[in-house]
Amino acid sequence: MPTPIDVVLPCLDEAAALPGVLTALPPGYRAIVVDNGSRDGSPEVAARHGARVVREPRRGYGAAVHAGLVAAEAELVCVLDADGSFDPAELPALVALVADDVADLAVGRRRPVTAGAWPWHARAGTALVAALLRQRGVPLRDLSPIRVARREALLGLGVTDRAFGYPLELLIRAAADGWRIRELDVTYAPRAAGTRSKVSGSVRGTLRATRDFAGVLRSLGGAR
Repeated sequence: MPTPIDVVLPCLDEAAALPGVLTALPPGYRAIVVDNGSRDGSPEVAARHGARVVREPRRGYGAAVHAGLVAAEAELVCVLDADGSFDPAELPALVALVADDVADLAVGRRRPVTAGAWPWHARAGTALVAALLRQRGVPLRDLSPIRVARREALLGLGVTDRAFGYPLELLIRAAADGWRIRELDVTYAPRAAGTRSKVSGSVRGTLRATRDFAGVLRSLGGAR
Protein backbone atom coordinates (compact mmCIF):
# COMPACT_ATOMS: atom_id res chain seq x y z
CA MET A 1 0.00 0.00 0.00
CA PRO A 2 1.46 3.42 -0.97
CA THR A 3 2.65 5.69 1.81
CA PRO A 4 -0.02 8.36 2.38
CA ILE A 5 0.70 11.99 1.60
CA ASP A 6 -1.05 14.80 3.47
CA VAL A 7 -2.20 17.85 1.52
CA VAL A 8 -2.74 21.06 3.48
CA LEU A 9 -5.28 23.36 1.84
CA PRO A 10 -5.61 26.78 3.52
CA CYS A 11 -9.19 27.86 2.97
CA LEU A 12 -11.18 31.08 3.22
CA ASP A 13 -14.52 31.07 1.38
CA GLU A 14 -13.61 28.45 -1.23
CA ALA A 15 -16.86 26.43 -1.19
CA ALA A 16 -17.30 26.77 -4.95
CA ALA A 17 -13.83 25.38 -5.68
CA LEU A 18 -13.44 22.66 -3.06
CA PRO A 19 -15.46 19.86 -4.75
CA GLY A 20 -13.33 20.00 -7.88
CA VAL A 21 -10.04 20.27 -5.98
CA LEU A 22 -10.78 17.50 -3.51
CA THR A 23 -12.09 15.01 -6.06
CA ALA A 24 -9.00 15.61 -8.23
CA LEU A 25 -6.50 14.60 -5.53
CA PRO A 26 -4.54 11.49 -6.54
CA PRO A 27 -5.15 8.23 -4.63
CA GLY A 28 -3.31 8.19 -1.30
CA TYR A 29 -3.30 12.00 -0.99
CA ARG A 30 -5.26 12.99 2.14
CA ALA A 31 -6.82 16.43 2.26
CA ILE A 32 -6.54 18.62 5.35
CA VAL A 33 -8.68 21.70 4.76
CA VAL A 34 -7.77 24.45 7.21
CA ASP A 35 -10.72 26.78 7.47
CA ASN A 36 -9.63 30.32 8.25
CA GLY A 37 -13.02 31.85 9.04
CA SER A 38 -15.14 31.03 5.99
CA ARG A 39 -18.72 32.25 5.83
CA ASP A 40 -19.80 30.33 2.73
CA GLY A 41 -20.02 26.84 4.19
CA SER A 42 -16.55 25.76 3.10
CA PRO A 43 -15.95 23.47 6.13
CA GLU A 44 -19.17 21.57 5.48
CA VAL A 45 -18.39 21.21 1.78
CA ALA A 46 -14.89 19.96 2.59
CA ALA A 47 -16.19 17.40 5.07
CA ARG A 48 -18.78 16.10 2.59
CA HIS A 49 -15.99 15.47 0.10
CA GLY A 50 -13.90 13.44 2.53
CA ALA A 51 -11.47 16.07 3.80
CA ARG A 52 -10.33 16.38 7.36
CA VAL A 53 -11.31 19.87 8.50
CA VAL A 54 -9.16 21.91 10.88
CA ARG A 55 -10.33 25.31 12.07
CA GLU A 56 -7.80 28.11 12.53
CA PRO A 57 -9.45 31.23 14.01
CA ARG A 58 -6.40 33.43 13.60
CA ARG A 59 -6.67 35.00 10.17
CA GLY A 60 -3.72 34.74 7.82
CA TYR A 61 -2.30 32.45 5.16
CA GLY A 62 0.66 31.51 7.34
CA ALA A 63 -1.58 30.79 10.31
CA ALA A 64 -3.67 28.39 8.21
CA VAL A 65 -0.67 26.61 6.70
CA HIS A 66 1.01 26.22 10.09
CA ALA A 67 -2.16 24.78 11.62
CA GLY A 68 -2.33 22.28 8.77
CA LEU A 69 1.28 21.22 9.26
CA VAL A 70 0.71 20.71 12.96
CA ALA A 71 -2.37 18.61 12.22
CA ALA A 72 -0.69 16.54 9.48
CA GLU A 73 0.56 13.05 10.24
CA ALA A 74 2.31 11.97 7.04
CA GLU A 75 6.06 12.24 6.59
CA LEU A 76 5.65 14.16 3.33
CA VAL A 77 3.29 17.12 3.21
CA CYS A 78 2.04 19.14 0.27
CA VAL A 79 0.62 22.66 0.48
CA LEU A 80 -1.91 23.55 -2.19
CA ASP A 81 -4.29 26.45 -2.72
CA ALA A 82 -7.93 25.46 -2.44
CA ASP A 83 -9.16 27.80 -5.18
CA GLY A 84 -8.91 25.46 -8.15
CA SER A 85 -6.05 27.31 -9.85
CA PHE A 86 -3.68 24.32 -9.55
CA ASP A 87 -4.19 20.79 -10.83
CA PRO A 88 -3.75 18.32 -7.95
CA ALA A 89 -2.67 15.72 -10.51
CA GLU A 90 0.65 17.56 -10.72
CA LEU A 91 1.47 16.98 -7.05
CA PRO A 92 3.11 13.54 -7.54
CA ALA A 93 5.85 15.03 -9.73
CA LEU A 94 6.75 17.45 -6.94
CA VAL A 95 6.48 14.74 -4.30
CA ALA A 96 8.86 12.52 -6.27
CA LEU A 97 11.64 15.13 -6.07
CA VAL A 98 11.52 14.98 -2.26
CA ALA A 99 10.72 11.28 -1.89
CA ASP A 100 13.63 10.36 -4.19
CA ASP A 101 16.00 12.64 -2.23
CA VAL A 102 16.57 14.95 -5.17
CA ALA A 103 15.29 17.95 -3.20
CA ASP A 104 14.44 18.96 0.34
CA LEU A 105 11.80 21.37 -0.90
CA ALA A 106 9.97 21.13 -4.22
CA VAL A 107 7.94 24.11 -5.42
CA GLY A 108 5.88 24.85 -8.49
CA ARG A 109 6.68 27.58 -10.99
CA ARG A 110 3.40 28.88 -12.34
CA ARG A 111 2.77 28.66 -16.07
CA PRO A 112 -0.55 30.44 -16.76
CA VAL A 113 -2.88 28.66 -19.16
CA THR A 114 -4.65 31.93 -20.02
CA ALA A 115 -3.62 35.58 -19.97
CA GLY A 116 -6.08 36.35 -17.19
CA ALA A 117 -5.03 33.54 -14.87
CA TRP A 118 -2.25 35.63 -13.33
CA PRO A 119 -2.97 39.40 -13.28
CA TRP A 120 -0.16 41.74 -14.26
CA HIS A 121 0.14 43.35 -10.82
CA ALA A 122 0.51 39.97 -9.09
CA ARG A 123 3.02 38.75 -11.65
CA ALA A 124 5.08 41.95 -11.37
CA GLY A 125 5.13 41.77 -7.57
CA THR A 126 6.20 38.13 -7.65
CA ALA A 127 8.98 38.84 -10.16
CA LEU A 128 10.38 41.59 -7.95
CA VAL A 129 10.40 39.48 -4.79
CA ALA A 130 11.82 36.47 -6.64
CA ALA A 131 14.67 38.64 -7.94
CA LEU A 132 15.46 39.71 -4.38
CA LEU A 133 15.43 36.06 -3.32
CA ARG A 134 17.90 35.11 -6.04
CA GLN A 135 20.24 37.79 -4.69
CA ARG A 136 20.15 35.80 -1.44
CA GLY A 137 20.97 32.57 -3.23
CA VAL A 138 17.43 31.15 -3.45
CA PRO A 139 17.23 29.68 -6.99
CA LEU A 140 13.59 30.46 -7.77
CA ARG A 141 11.53 32.41 -10.30
CA ASP A 142 8.25 32.20 -8.41
CA LEU A 143 6.77 32.17 -4.90
CA SER A 144 4.19 29.57 -5.83
CA PRO A 145 1.75 28.39 -3.14
CA ILE A 146 2.20 24.76 -4.22
CA ARG A 147 5.09 22.99 -2.53
CA VAL A 148 6.23 19.72 -0.95
CA ALA A 149 8.63 18.93 1.89
CA ARG A 150 9.01 16.69 4.91
CA ARG A 151 6.71 17.71 7.73
CA GLU A 152 9.22 17.60 10.59
CA ALA A 153 11.77 19.55 8.60
CA LEU A 154 9.21 22.24 7.76
CA LEU A 155 8.22 22.65 11.39
CA GLY A 156 11.88 22.66 12.36
CA LEU A 157 12.54 25.76 10.27
CA GLY A 158 10.74 27.84 12.88
CA VAL A 159 8.81 30.04 10.45
CA THR A 160 7.05 32.73 12.51
CA ASP A 161 5.14 34.78 9.92
CA ARG A 162 1.43 34.03 10.03
CA ALA A 163 0.32 36.26 7.16
CA PHE A 164 1.21 36.47 3.46
CA GLY A 165 4.92 36.60 4.25
CA TYR A 166 4.94 32.95 5.34
CA PRO A 167 6.19 31.41 2.05
CA LEU A 168 8.92 34.02 1.70
CA GLU A 169 10.22 33.42 5.22
CA LEU A 170 10.08 29.68 4.61
CA LEU A 171 12.22 29.99 1.49
CA ILE A 172 14.77 32.27 3.14
CA ARG A 173 15.12 30.01 6.17
CA ALA A 174 15.31 26.88 4.03
CA ALA A 175 18.07 28.36 1.87
CA ALA A 176 19.95 29.56 4.95
CA ASP A 177 19.85 26.01 6.30
CA GLY A 178 21.28 24.62 3.08
CA TRP A 179 18.11 22.99 1.77
CA ARG A 180 18.13 21.75 -1.80
CA ILE A 181 15.30 23.71 -3.40
CA ARG A 182 13.97 22.60 -6.79
CA GLU A 183 11.43 24.36 -8.96
CA LEU A 184 9.16 22.52 -11.38
CA ASP A 185 6.79 24.05 -13.92
CA VAL A 186 3.10 23.62 -13.08
CA THR A 187 0.01 24.82 -14.89
CA TYR A 188 -1.83 27.78 -13.41
CA ALA A 189 -5.46 28.30 -14.31
CA PRO A 190 -8.06 30.91 -13.39
CA ARG A 191 -9.65 30.41 -9.99
CA ALA A 192 -12.91 28.52 -9.82
CA ALA A 193 -15.98 30.65 -10.54
CA GLY A 194 -17.50 32.02 -7.36
CA THR A 195 -14.20 32.48 -5.54
CA ARG A 196 -11.93 35.49 -5.22
CA SER A 197 -8.22 35.74 -4.57
CA LYS A 198 -7.12 37.49 -1.38
CA VAL A 199 -3.83 38.48 -3.05
CA SER A 200 -3.89 38.57 -6.85
CA GLY A 201 -7.60 39.40 -7.08
CA SER A 202 -6.89 43.11 -6.62
CA VAL A 203 -4.06 45.62 -6.68
CA ARG A 204 -4.80 46.27 -3.00
CA GLY A 205 -4.36 42.60 -2.16
CA THR A 206 -1.08 42.45 -4.05
CA LEU A 207 0.19 45.54 -2.26
CA ARG A 208 -0.78 44.03 1.11
CA ALA A 209 1.13 40.86 0.30
CA THR A 210 4.13 42.90 -0.91
CA ARG A 211 4.06 44.79 2.40
CA ASP A 212 4.20 41.49 4.28
CA PHE A 213 7.05 40.30 2.07
CA ALA A 214 9.00 43.50 2.73
CA GLY A 215 8.54 43.01 6.46
CA VAL A 216 9.97 39.51 6.23
CA LEU A 217 12.95 40.71 4.21
CA ARG A 218 13.67 43.38 6.80
CA SER A 219 13.35 41.03 9.75
CA LEU A 220 15.54 38.37 8.15
CA GLY A 221 18.10 40.76 6.73
CA GLY A 222 20.94 38.72 8.12
CA ALA A 223 19.68 35.30 7.07
CA ARG A 224 21.81 33.83 4.29
